[in-house]
Amino acid sequence: MNTFGASPGLVERLPGWTVTTSEWQLPADISAFCAEWSIWQYIITFFLGLVIYDEVLYLHRKGSLPGPRFKFPLTGPFVQALHPRFEGYLEQWASGPLSCVSIFHKFIVLVSDRELAHRVFKSPQYAEPCIVPLAKDIIGHKAWVFLQGKAHAEYRKGLAPLFTNKAMATYFPAQEKVLAEYFDRFVAASAANHGRPIAFMTMFREINCALSCRAFFGDYITPPAVEKIANDFYHATAALELVNVPLSIYIPFTKPWRGKRTADAVHAEFAKCAAACKRNMATGAAPTCVVDHWVRHMFESNRYRERIASGEMDIEKPAHLIREFTNDEISDTLFTFLFASQNASSSATTWLFQILAQRPDVLDRLREENLTARGSDKTKPFDLPMLESLSYTAAVIKEILRHRPPVIFVPYLATKPFPITPQYTVPKGTLVIPSCYPALHDPEAYPNPDVFDPDRWITGDAEKHTRNWLVFGAGAHDCLARRYVPLVMAAMIGKAALELDWKHVPTERSEEIKVFATLFPMDGARLVFTKRP
Repeated sequence: MNTFGASPGLVERLPGWTVTTSEWQLPADISAFCAEWSIWQYIITFFLGLVIYDEVLYLHRKGSLPGPRFKFPLTGPFVQALHPRFEGYLEQWASGPLSCVSIFHKFIVLVSDRELAHRVFKSPQYAEPCIVPLAKDIIGHKAWVFLQGKAHAEYRKGLAPLFTNKAMATYFPAQEKVLAEYFDRFVAASAANHGRPIAFMTMFREINCALSCRAFFGDYITPPAVEKIANDFYHATAALELVNVPLSIYIPFTKPWRGKRTADAVHAEFAKCAAACKRNMATGAAPTCVVDHWVRHMFESNRYRERIASGEMDIEKPAHLIREFTNDEISDTLFTFLFASQNASSSATTWLFQILAQRPDVLDRLREENLTARGSDKTKPFDLPMLESLSYTAAVIKEILRHRPPVIFVPYLATKPFPITPQYTVPKGTLVIPSCYPALHDPEAYPNPDVFDPDRWITGDAEKHTRNWLVFGAGAHDCLARRYVPLVMAAMIGKAALELDWKHVPTERSEEIKVFATLFPMDGARLVFTKRP
């Protein structure tokens, strides 16, 4: 047998092949055949091979799961994914406890069964939160929501004190001012439109962004910065679709490209606010916002460690001993808070105002409860004890979150083969998506689930079905603000009920559901606001 080290010109003939030290030649008949092909024939052959490979891979991953029998070549249902129909999700969930779809190269398993959803939420050894494949590029690769194990637990330890009663009570005065300002804007917008209805979904996004920014950063963030973030943050949300065109984040003027630029600008603004906070809190100022409390706990922890290191004994350990977080880490973390609160709260707010306008019986009871809690003084500011005493208002909020859940699913990424059932193992690299909506509309837990009925939380047994309450997720990555969010919503709707009247002007699309990160009325909630006498 000839080798590459043989002398030049040495030839060994084998059946059908000619081998030399300088070249390998195909048999004459194959060489001649290939020589007749055009470049297009090569391209078509390559494309057909790619299609066949993609189809075989899809069928292998799919196994016995419900889902399309054949995948549309390469892209799958990409066009439908760009404009998702809520009815499509309902059909997918109804097809079985597990179902699948494949878009471009990404295989997706949807989980509609409540117990299987819990299994995904509580299996960090098999799956990690990913939101969507592009999320790390937009939100930040080091964002705490993507951490696992000890690193994630350390972050939560540092963040949990931000949502204690004592901390939350300090956020409400600034939020009362934001609500007053935006309620005046609602009334002014309706008056400027001569009492004709306006789609208020955009303004509901703005008020929730302002509420979040003020709670996070207080006066460290300027009104123009809040307004810019409220106006621009739409782009960050729009970029985080379940599936994007590959590499589109690098293509100017695409949604991912715009989203990345918006996110970077918000990160920079938040980091600047974090630095200002550290300077202010170093003077001994009292905390008034989320970042104040966080920085104060850092300073207390640092002082404790310094005194221990210097040899002092019998020092009282801080209630919340945490590590030092950089300005960028603070920025990344509060950006994730903004992303979560902005979309979910905007959805809940939109449905809350629309549905209460349709249900004057519910609004009247809520209004009466809030007036009584204020001693018949509708101008009295809300505080934490007041908000915690509003049992009917709390029931209305819980029912909104159940009836129109602002989070319908939470995408995870399978980090290794995930035996989710005895019959099916989710392949590594798959998006596995536990859905919250089916559990919240389970007729066994919530009779007549499509009916908005706050009394199910008071006279019914809805409170018993804690396994179905997936509004804030479950497991190690459940929402830290699961108690704070309903209180803020109660503050908003209670103040609005006492100070405003509003009516909903329905259209043919008012009850259609638009999926934009979460759920919204398709017509944007057409409302008219006026001041109450």
